[in-house]
Amino acid sequence: MADTITPDSEHRGLVARLPQKMRDYAMLARFDRPIGWWLLFWPCAWGVWLTGAGLQLQLLAWLLLGSIAMRGAGCVYNDIVDADLDRQVARTASRPVASGRVSRKAAWVWLLVLCAIGLIVLLQLRWEAQLVALGSLLLVAAYPFMKRITGFPQAWLGLVFTWGAPVGWVALRSDRLDVLAALYAGSIFWCIGYDTIYALQDREDDALVGIGSSALTLGNRVQEGVIAFYCLALTFWGLALWLFRQDWIALLALLPAAAHLMWQAFTVNGEDADNPLARFRSNRFAGLLVALACLVVGNA
Repeated sequence: MADTITPDSEHRGLVARLPQKMRDYAMLARFDRPIGWWLLFWPCAWGVWLTGAGLQLQLLAWLLLGSIAMRGAGCVYNDIVDADLDRQVARTASRPVASGRVSRKAAWVWLLVLCAIGLIVLLQLRWEAQLVALGSLLLVAAYPFMKRITGFPQAWLGLVFTWGAPVGWVALRSDRLDVLAALYAGSIFWCIGYDTIYALQDREDDALVGIGSSALTLGNRVQEGVIAFYCLALTFWGLALWLFRQDWIALLALLPAAAHLMWQAFTVNGEDADNPLARFRSNRFAGLLVALACLVVGNA
């Protein structure tokens, strides 16, 4: 049983209780690793809360459901495309499609089910936000191929995985696109930073297989790179808050997130097997801190 659960599964005990077939589909959609849907959801919350429209809990609940479903769909698609590569990487060789426990045909059916849930969520949004959400599909479809053609696929992931910021904003308002642009730019650099940390786990395997990653491209300067990405994220987020509310006190709302991100960057250690994954997962808290900053500034 143990060898059917990927090494970086966050809820091994819970997943192990599922019947094998259910376990395979749960793992295919990464339900055992909720960090992914939190990283997809938090930019949605930032976009919603910085609009100044209040808590909007019903909208956020729909966006959370959409984040869970579409993150799962993206993972299924990624595993279908990457099955041959995954078999060559120790951390991913036991994934359901790569190992053969789930056929490609069954994986496509599961992908369509998850997309159907995403469609239900899409229909809850106003038409402008629906168009913005649909605009991400080409980016999502191209992402699995980026590691084959670039040494910095994390930059493309940044475009994809933080698309919730414009969706959340446009779900409530279509003006002040300068604020949205700054918020989205900061989100992209945040994603590049945390996924560079995540990629530290696979440097040796990625080099052997011949695929690119920012962790490989940066070499022994990964920590400096992560510091730079997080500083750029904070700079653009600060610009978004300033453009929305030109008050220096408003920028103080970002201090807790800044402190947390700098803790990550200055303590990341690629030589410690557990360190990169722990720092990566801590970004669910970083996302919450930025969300609170957006809520305070947007609704003050």
